[in-house]
Amino acid sequence: MNDRNPSEILRSGKPVHLIGIGGVSMRALAKMLRRQGVNVRGSDRESSIYTLQLDELGIPVAIGHRPDNLRDAALVIRTAAIRDNNPEIQAARAAGIPIISRAEAWGILMRDYPKAVCVAGTHGKTSTTAMIATFTQAAQLDPTVMVGGDLPSIGGTLRIGKSGLFVAEACEYQNSFHAFSPTVAVILNIDRDHLDFFKDTDDIIASFHQFALRTPKEGAVLLNGEDENCRLAAQGLDRRVVTFGFSPNCQVRGENIALKDGFPCCDVTRDGKFYCRMTLSVPGRHNLLNALAAAGVAMELEVPPQQFAEGMAAYKGVGRRFELIRTWRGARVYDDYAHHPNEIEATLKAAKELNPRRVICVFQPHTYSRTVSLLDDFAAALSHADQVLLCPIFAAREANVFGISSQDLACRIPGAEAADDFAQVAARLSQLVQPGDLIFTMGAGDVNKIGRMLED
Repeated sequence: MNDRNPSEILRSGKPVHLIGIGGVSMRALAKMLRRQGVNVRGSDRESSIYTLQLDELGIPVAIGHRPDNLRDAALVIRTAAIRDNNPEIQAARAAGIPIISRAEAWGILMRDYPKAVCVAGTHGKTSTTAMIATFTQAAQLDPTVMVGGDLPSIGGTLRIGKSGLFVAEACEYQNSFHAFSPTVAVILNIDRDHLDFFKDTDDIIASFHQFALRTPKEGAVLLNGEDENCRLAAQGLDRRVVTFGFSPNCQVRGENIALKDGFPCCDVTRDGKFYCRMTLSVPGRHNLLNALAAAGVAMELEVPPQQFAEGMAAYKGVGRRFELIRTWRGARVYDDYAHHPNEIEATLKAAKELNPRRVICVFQPHTYSRTVSLLDDFAAALSHADQVLLCPIFAAREANVFGISSQDLACRIPGAEAADDFAQVAARLSQLVQPGDLIFTMGAGDVNKIGRMLED
């Protein structure tokens, strides 16, 4: 056996160490590896309910990053958030232990599946992956699923099925999805984002083009036919391309759109031929577009129309995506992961379709680089709310070398207010709230804590 080959190490029974094991995708990976008999353990910066759950499953988790955590590890798997100066990374390199990314590990596992549906795009990946997971279960395809949010129907972020179908969310950050091996590649949209890594929009488009090329010659690439950047990414592809959308030139098309009890529905056609009438249980035109992508996948998997429609009606959403948290003083409090201007606009427009008295948006900008590069776009998107409260910027992996703050964003939104901390936001909401309001906590950081801080 090649003791430097990650694929062979994963099948050898030798210890594998995951740095940042408490993260969403990493803990799912740990469980998947454990189920396959891999001797897996890991470390994380701090203890959480997730690290405790891993311990209970027999996956040891060391709290804090230290060289001695590696012990006899034969392979190290890291997340994108783990930097080269991490003491465990440095120790692994000094000891000659192979290091691979989380995405590379998922890619290795994916190769064991004859069918792999990988869902990519700047927005909507988690929701669309969850939709596909839901209807493939309804169709009794028994999929293995890896999704970036908590999906109630699979009890979390991972489902291990017994069939040859793998359904996975595919992230473009740091070109992670180039490690995947899709037989069906879905591209929902391509927008300017992650500009701390990508040089410009052309660089992002080129990355998605390379992702599409990961499909085999007999595979398929499903892409948004209304998105110009998606069309540019498809140029020169020698793969079968299927477009979805509402426009007449799209192959998988939504027609006769209507609202039923505030939720969207439409006819789904393929090349003008009726497939099914689809009614969703989640709001918003953006979700209807995501559902058309899911319909394209269903057709590739030869799922009968009725089973697909029933599965889509059963989809109730995923954690932190238009998630109803509570009712408070006669107002509904929702939480949403939206952290890009297009996501924010789509979510706020969907909220308005529920006919609330007012939409109050509590937004936590995510990363300084994104806030700087899209400042005016954020202002335009947030202006769809009736009242905006801004939290301090969530730093994530960055230092504030830009001198940017939430106050810079507040100045561009009429009536917006910037708070110093979550307690100040909660106190202001107590002053503002009225029965019939719809309150959103929004962002990719920890803004969701606010909904549980509100006192009756």
